[in-house]
Amino acid sequence: MRATLSFLVFIAVLGAQNRQAADLVLRNGKIVTMNSAQPAAQALAVRGGNIAAVGTEAAIRPMIGPNTKVIDLHGMTAIPGFIEGHGHFTGVGEFRMGLDLREARTWDEIVAQVARAVAQAKPGEWIIGRGWHQSKWTTPPAVNVEGFPLHASLDKVSPNNPVLLTHASGHATFVNGKALELAGVTAATANPNGGEILKDAKGNPTGLLRERASGVVSKARAEYEARRTAADRLAETNKAIKLAIDESLSKGITTFEDAGSSFATVDILKKMAEAHELRMRIWMMLRAPNEQLAVNLDRYRILGAGDQFLTVRAIKRAIDGALGPRGAWLLAPYADKPDSSGLNTDDPADIARTAELAIQHGFQLCVHAIGDRANRETLNIFEAAFKAHPQRKDLRWRVEHAQHISAADIPRFGQLGVIAAMQGIHCTSDAPYVLLRLGAQRAEEGAYVWQKLMKSGAIVGNGTDAPVEDVSPLASFYASVSRKLKDGTVFYPAQRMSREEALKSYTWNNAYAAFEDPVKGSLQTGKLADITVLSRDIMTIPEDEIPATDVVYTIVGGKVAYDRTAGR
Repeated sequence: MRATLSFLVFIAVLGAQNRQAADLVLRNGKIVTMNSAQPAAQALAVRGGNIAAVGTEAAIRPMIGPNTKVIDLHGMTAIPGFIEGHGHFTGVGEFRMGLDLREARTWDEIVAQVARAVAQAKPGEWIIGRGWHQSKWTTPPAVNVEGFPLHASLDKVSPNNPVLLTHASGHATFVNGKALELAGVTAATANPNGGEILKDAKGNPTGLLRERASGVVSKARAEYEARRTAADRLAETNKAIKLAIDESLSKGITTFEDAGSSFATVDILKKMAEAHELRMRIWMMLRAPNEQLAVNLDRYRILGAGDQFLTVRAIKRAIDGALGPRGAWLLAPYADKPDSSGLNTDDPADIARTAELAIQHGFQLCVHAIGDRANRETLNIFEAAFKAHPQRKDLRWRVEHAQHISAADIPRFGQLGVIAAMQGIHCTSDAPYVLLRLGAQRAEEGAYVWQKLMKSGAIVGNGTDAPVEDVSPLASFYASVSRKLKDGTVFYPAQRMSREEALKSYTWNNAYAAFEDPVKGSLQTGKLADITVLSRDIMTIPEDEIPATDVVYTIVGGKVAYDRTAGR
C-alpha cells in the first residue's frame, strides 16, 4: 500500500511539473523587456502563447520540461516584437510583384527596366512599378517639366502596353501615352479635386499625375483587372499577402499596423485569421467613403480574431499628399515652387463627418497629414470632435506622418492626446530635399520634431510606411537615433531619439497607439509572447554598427515564425 501511495504521489508531482513546464524558453541572453519594473533579464519562458515568466537563468531553469523547446541565445538580445506602426500591408507584397524602382539613380535606368518588362509582357498587359523619386536621381531627365520626364520617353519602349509607375511616396504616378489614352486624358482634361495633371508649356499632359489625379488612370487599370477571373485576382491577392508576411517576419515584425485597406481585403484576412493561417498579427484601418463606412462599421469592428491575429478598429483618411512631389499642404508656398502650397486631397468637412462616424461606432480616426497646413486642419477637426463629445475620453486618434508642423501646433498634440504616428526612416530619406521644399527656418521649426512632440506630452510611434521605404525596423531605428544622412551629416541633431525612446516608439508606443498595450509592446508575464531576437545589442553597440544587426528569430505567440539560422 505504501509503495502504491508513493507511486501515486510521484505521478501527481510529475503531472504538476509537466503542467508548469514551459512550451518555449529563451536563455543565456540579454532580454530587453521595455517594462520599467524589470528592464532587463537573462531568460524568458512561454506557455500557451503567452509569457509565463521573465527573470534570471536560475528562476527560469525549473520551467524547462522534457517537451520544452529551448533556444540558447548565446548572448544575443531579445526585445519585444517590433510593431510596424504605419505601413501598407498588401502593398509590401504587391511591391515585390512589380518593378522595384527604389535604387534607380537616373530616369534612363527606369526606362530600361520598363523595356525589359515589356519584352516579357503579354499584349495589353499593364507594366507596374514603384519606388522612383526624382530628387534621388543624379541628373534630371534631358527633357523635363519641374524635374519630371515626358511620357514620350516611355512610349518609345512601350507603345502598346500601358505603364503605371508609382512615386516612392505613393502620392504621384508617372504613366505612358497608352495609359493616358485608355484613361481618356488629353490636353483638355481638367484637374480633379485634390489632384493635378502636370502639363508642358503647350498644355499637353507630361505623364506625371499628382495625388487624386492618379485615380484617373487607376480607373482604367481597374477596368483591365475586372476582366480577369475572380480566381486569378484572389490568387494574386493571396500571393501578395504571403510575400508581405514573409518579408515582415524576416525583418522582425510581429504586428503590422496597416494604414488603410478595403472591406474586401479585411474579408480575406479575417477568413485567414479564423483558419489560423496568418503567421503574424495585423491591425487595420478601413479606407472607404463615408456612405460605405456608415453602413459597415459595426460589422467590421473586429477585435482579436483568430486568437489575437486580426483587429480592425480604425478609419484612415488623407488630408494632403507628400512633400517629395510637392503635394503636402502647406501654410505658405513651397520654397522651390512659389506658385503652389500643395494639395488638399480630402475635404476637411468630409473628414469631420468621418470623425462623427468614428465617435458613434467606437473607431479610432487616423488622418494622413504631412504639411503644416494639413496638420493644423487635422488637429482642428480632432479638437472640434473632442469638444462636441466631452464624455468620450482616451480616444487615441492619430495623425499619420506628422512630418512638418507649425511651431504653434506642436503643443496641441500633447494637449489633445493625439498620437503622432511617424516614421524615423522618412527623416533621413527625405532630408536632402526638405530644405529645398521648406527652407531652413520652416525645416528647423517643424520637420520631424520628435523631441518637441514628446516634450509636449505626445506619444510618438514609429514605422516605415512600407513599401514607400523598406519595411525594416532596424533601418528606421537607426535613422531615429542618428538622423544621419548618406553624406555623414546629421539632420537637426537636437531632435534625435535616445535608443530607449526609439525602441519604445517601435514597441510599447505602437501598441498603445492601437489600444493593444495591455497585451503587446513589452515582455512581461501574461502578455503575448511576441519576441524579436537580434544578433547584436542595439542598445549598446556603436551607433554605426546598428544597420549591420540581423534579425535571428521572430517569435509570434511563442512559435518561431522566422529562423535565420535555418534559412527560413
